[in-house]
Amino acid sequence: MKLWKIISRRNRRERELVKNDGLQLLLEIDKAHKEWVTAQHRLDYVLEKEQIDYAVYALEAAEKRFEMLIKQAKQMNLSAMDVYRTRAVEG
Repeated sequence: MKLWKIISRRNRRERELVKNDGLQLLLEIDKAHKEWVTAQHRLDYVLEKEQIDYAVYALEAAEKRFEMLIKQAKQMNLSAMDVYRTRAVEG
């Protein structure tokens, strides 16, 4: 019986860690999306050649980061609904 309790606790901790990792990843995705949108707006308002180069570089980097995080979330089978449910349960 003690072994079952130990295994049960360990499984619970692992699920909580995965949930926390997933929540952290989804928050990072939200942040990356905001950075991507900001980079798009920055490109709309540049005037000089150096600014254009920087804006394009920043846009491409933000887009790649966003895509990478989305791919990671898909591998973890996460969705935005998971976060919504977690927040609704937590209060």
